[in-house]
Amino acid sequence: MLLILYNYLFLTNFAKKITLVHRKSELKAEKLLQKKLFSHPKISVIWDSIVSEIIGTENPKGVTAVKLKNIKTNKITELQTHGLFVAIGHDPATALFKGQINMDNSGYIITQPDSTKTNIPGVFAAGDVKDKLYRQAVTAAGMGCMAALEAEKHLSNH
Repeated sequence: MLLILYNYLFLTNFAKKITLVHRKSELKAEKLLQKKLFSHPKISVIWDSIVSEIIGTENPKGVTAVKLKNIKTNKITELQTHGLFVAIGHDPATALFKGQINMDNSGYIITQPDSTKTNIPGVFAAGDVKDKLYRQAVTAAGMGCMAALEAEKHLSNH
């Protein structure tokens, strides 16, 4: 969770607004970091919800919105967005990307060698969606840093 919160704070350098969608009603991260996240004017949080669908365009490929499902009420809402970062647990919850991003037979996202770049320009994968060997927070943190740097470079060139 620590890496994820740092990534959200880092993304505020590039985005006008960031929404953290969390499946529970609280975060487990360090309280000081949570305070920094919650007090940031560009960051809002939607609790008790999951992304149930990604809406976008085919040509060029892009995200335009996500459908969110509140896990307590089952209510579905739509949130307009121009980007999406997925942070998951131990299993590669990548079914959402099937047929869009190249994956191996186990559902792990395939990236270019020594990179977090996927087969789609501007889409990067790090951590548990990519790493089936180590699956440790420290390796996810390193890959998350790589993905953030590669995303920054990609955004700077566009």
